[in-house]
Amino acid sequence: QVQLVESGGGLVQAGGSLSLSCAASGGPLSHYAVAWFRQRPGKEEQDFVGGINWNDENTDYADAVKGRFTVSRDNSKNMMYLQMNSLKPEDTAVYSCAARQGLIPYLNGAHFFAYWGQGTQVTVSS
Repeated sequence: QVQLVESGGGLVQAGGSLSLSCAASGGPLSHYAVAWFRQRPGKEEQDFVGGINWNDENTDYADAVKGRFTVSRDNSKNMMYLQMNSLKPEDTAVYSCAARQGLIPYLNGAHFFAYWGQGTQVTVSS
């Protein structure tokens, strides 16, 4: 069972950049599909941001972040990352990393992911 811990959140001005990290322990991240989700203020649902499937079979991004955000992973360090550029106030949310062992059919489905980090706050000021 893998444990996930995010870091790197904070306050940034619109148009700026921020990089989030997610450290995994308890298992090799290479065995998992991984993704980032976010929960916006006042919303209960987790919105898909981007993800990489097991064995790098495929990568997917939400339309709202395509071209601005990049998900990556370093299996040798058991880490995954979210690079966020050209940030907008509507990107303000709690960002969480998630993992699920093996290949999953749809990266954008929060219900597919069994393991979650505690989340890190990202605030983008206008």
